Amino acid sequence: MLIDTHCHLYGDEFAADIDAVIERAKEQGVEKFYLPGIDSSAIEGMLALEDKFPAQCFAMMGLHPCYVKENYKEELQIVQDWLEKRNFIAVGEIGLDYYWDSTYKEQQQEAFKLQMDWALAKKLPIVIHTRNAMQETIDMVKPYANKGLKGIFHCFSGSYESAQQIIQMGFLLGIGGVITYKNAGLGEVIAKIGLEHLVLETDAPYLTPVPFRGKRNESAYLQYVLSKIADIKQVPEKEIAIITSANAEKLFVHSI
Repeated sequence: MLIDTHCHLYGDEFAADIDAVIERAKEQGVEKFYLPGIDSSAIEGMLALEDKFPAQCFAMMGLHPCYVKENYKEELQIVQDWLEKRNFIAVGEIGLDYYWDSTYKEQQQEAFKLQMDWALAKKLPIVIHTRNAMQETIDMVKPYANKGLKGIFHCFSGSYESAQQIIQMGFLLGIGGVITYKNAGLGEVIAKIGLEHLVLETDAPYLTPVPFRGKRNESAYLQYVLSKIADIKQVPEKEIAIITSANAEKLFVHSI
């Protein structure tokens, strides 16, 4: 069994063929799909997909840092209301992103802290998005990790030193299509990291692995991430599938 720990299958990109997308993924052994929240505009589609595939699709709730804008307080209130209303598998995806715009840097930090507070109170794991802010993100997570907060650094593509800090906090590294990119340098980092610290993801429809780079990503392509890690680690694909799926299940088990 494989678990896609991060995929936006509720997006418009999948509106026309979601049944086929799920079926293709299942044919490749992917049995569970974890759906990260983005902002209030995504909630209806995400929960509808969870309703349609209740044994396969599991929703998170959170405000993505790129969607922290003028109305961020209203958006955070919606997240909090939903967390009080029903169960979610995680608070996510949350974090810091200074790549496109740092106008709302302070507001991103405020939103990140608040959502980590909620996760801790709810005993939920978090799923972290970080871009151009790795060390700052790690530094913000550390005091929460010391209080028992757990989670995933989604789409990890950082240095070995960053990976070590994340692992020491008890967090997992989410590995996706970037591992297949020739000049990413992620392979050299993953070669030195134990499988017990990894989970697999696609971030579909984004970050499509080679050989489909440039096209829409989907959960069936998790197989290419698995194959690349097997090649790097010189470990059978089946063993990697078992270990990474167990890592995901252990993290999310109490919240499902």
